[in-house]
Amino acid sequence: MKPRILNLLLLLTSLIGYLEWGGNNHSFLFEIELEIIIKLFSRPFDVIHPLIVIPLIGQILLLATIIQRSPSNVLTYSGLAGLGLIFGFLFFLGIFIFNLKVVASTLPFLTMAIITLRNSTFGKSARS
Repeated sequence: MKPRILNLLLLLTSLIGYLEWGGNNHSFLFEIELEIIIKLFSRPFDVIHPLIVIPLIGQILLLATIIQRSPSNVLTYSGLAGLGLIFGFLFFLGIFIFNLKVVASTLPFLTMAIITLRNSTFGKSARS
């Protein structure tokens, strides 16, 4: 697959993560991100946390690779690592609390991450 398409799919699948917490609270990541972006401009210090900033930077890096003429492997892997942090955390948290919805919401991103890593050109010249 083409790197741009893979990066676009990574970016899109990063928006469908699902969270549930205390009582009847639940939200998809795209809903939470919209709130974060709004707060970033109104009250930036309220959203400064590594689990918020690192995945957001990861998405920005993937977005940058989509608009590049030739997507950078370094940006792709950096974006993947940033988003992998939150999705890995959600995956193991979902398993730990036995929440199938949370685990299932991480699988599209994790699957695309594996496909992207397997199709990457980074290091292929050394294997040839």
